[in-house]
Amino acid sequence: MEYYMKRIGIICLFSIGMLQFAEAFSQTQNSLIRKGNQFYKKGEFDKSLSQYEQAFKLDPQNTLANYNFGNALFRKEKWEDAEKNFESVITNSKDNDIRQQAFYNKGVSLTKQKKLEESIEAYKNALRLNSNDEDARVNLQKALLELKKKDESQKQSEQKQEQKPKQKQKPKPQQSKLNKKEVERLLKALHQKEQEVQQKMQKNRPR
Repeated sequence: MEYYMKRIGIICLFSIGMLQFAEAFSQTQNSLIRKGNQFYKKGEFDKSLSQYEQAFKLDPQNTLANYNFGNALFRKEKWEDAEKNFESVITNSKDNDIRQQAFYNKGVSLTKQKKLEESIEAYKNALRLNSNDEDARVNLQKALLELKKKDESQKQSEQKQEQKPKQKQKPKPQQSKLNKKEVERLLKALHQKEQEVQQKMQKNRPR
C-alpha cells in the first residue's frame, strides 16, 4: 500500500521567517545548513548528514538542522533513526508548523517500520495541528485500513488453528519391571531351551 511521502524533504533557510523559529542561527550554522541542503538536493545524503550534524552540534536546539537531518536519514532508509529525530523536533520545537510536519514525517517513518498503531497516532497528531492536511488524512485512512486487514487476517489464522482436530497421543507401552527372581528364572529357562536345541541337533547328525 503506497503512502504519501512527498513531504519528506528539507526546509530551506528562506522559510525561517515564515515558520517563526525562536532560535537565532549564527552565520556558521546557516552556512552548514545551506551546504547540507545542497548535498541533499543532489542526493548526496551522507554529505548532507555531515553538514547538518555539525550545525546542531554547535547548537543542539537547532530545530532546522535536526529536522533536515531526520529527512536525510529517511532518504537513506534509516527509518528508526529518522523517527527519533522527528520526535526530538516535536519535543524541542515551539513552532506548530514544523511540529506538524515532524509528526507527519514520523508517521511515514513508523509506517515503513510496520508500526501501524504508532503511525496512526502520529498522523492524528499531525491533523490535530493542521486539520486541512490532506496527505496526513489519506495516510491515516490507509494505515487504519491496513491495520484492520492485519487484525482480520490474524483472527482468521487463530480460528483455523482452533478448528484443527487435536491428534490423540498413542499411549506408550508400559514396560514391566522384573525383579531379581524373575530375571533368574528367565535366564534358566533360556539356558534349558538352548540345551534342548543342542541335543536335537546332535541326534539329527548323520553317523
